[in-house]
Parts: sequence; structure tokens; C-alpha cells
Amino acid sequence: MDYKISDIEKNFDGKIIENNGNNDYVIKIDDREHQLRILTMDSKGIEFILDQKYHKAKYLSTLTNEMNMVIDNVPITLNMNTHFDKIVYKNSGGVGSGGVQTALKSQIPGKVVSIAVNEGDSVKKGDVVCTLESMKMQVAVKAHKDGVVKNLKIKPTATVAKGDIIADLE
Repeated sequence: MDYKISDIEKNFDGKIIENNGNNDYVIKIDDREHQLRILTMDSKGIEFILDQKYHKAKYLSTLTNEMNMVIDNVPITLNMNTHFDKIVYKNSGGVGSGGVQTALKSQIPGKVVSIAVNEGDSVKKGDVVCTLESMKMQVAVKAHKDGVVKNLKIKPTATVAKGDIIADLE
């Protein structure tokens, strides 16, 4: 998965290479392998040893593709997938296959947190139509083309499944 830390102009590719059991892992960050031992992990944070050095991370908030945390008393914003918006856009109808797609679809299952448009509103490609919450992350669903919102099929606090139609854009 692709990661980016705010204020650093570099992306990092991180993945688990090997699970050695007992919370011991070999991970790869870019082209370097590291030894990782997870000491404790819960909803508030994680304590771990990375390459024989102790670290403590406290989770502050998680929104869309960003996680705000404090690692060793240093605030960090971690973008967990720098291409997340493009992935959601593509899978919500943003890439047509020759024909004009009118249906804006949900790419993920989730609960409707907010709706930014009403039926009859004009939207531009990339405008936020609604925000969904899934697994404690909020994801903005954006218009896949310019158009007028027709047949808005969602309501606040409702749940949607992956592939459900959010609205038609004509």
C-alpha cells in the first residue's frame, strides 16, 4: 500500500513480508526490510519495537484516507493511500466504457453521514455529492461527470451497499 506523511514530499510503499508469529513481523518499507514486534495494540494506539527501537503511537483521528497520530511525541498525518480519491472516483462511475453513465454508484458499503446536494442541483465533475462512513473512515463520493442531480436515492443515516445507486446525473 502507498503511504505519504504530510510535509514530506515522498511516498512510501509498505507491506508485511512475513508473519513470524507471536506478533513478530518482517516488513518492507520501500526497498528495505525491517523487524517489527507489536507489543500492544488497541483502538487508542500501538506500542512496537522497530529494528530494536521502542516506539509508541497514539491515534488521534481517522478520516477518509488520512490518519492523524502522535508517534514518539511527534504529530504525524499519514495518507494511507495517496490515490484513494481516484480509486473511489473510478469505482463510482468515473470511468465510462464508451457510453454515458448516468448512475453515480457507491464504491463501498457504509452509512450516509451527509448529503451535499439536492435533486435538481447542478454539479460539476468532482463535486462532493455525499459522504459515507465505513469502518470509522469517512469517504466523499464525488460526481463522475457534470450534470443535474436526478433521482437522489439516499437519505441521511441510511446505509448503502457497494454498487448501490446514490443518484442519477443527467
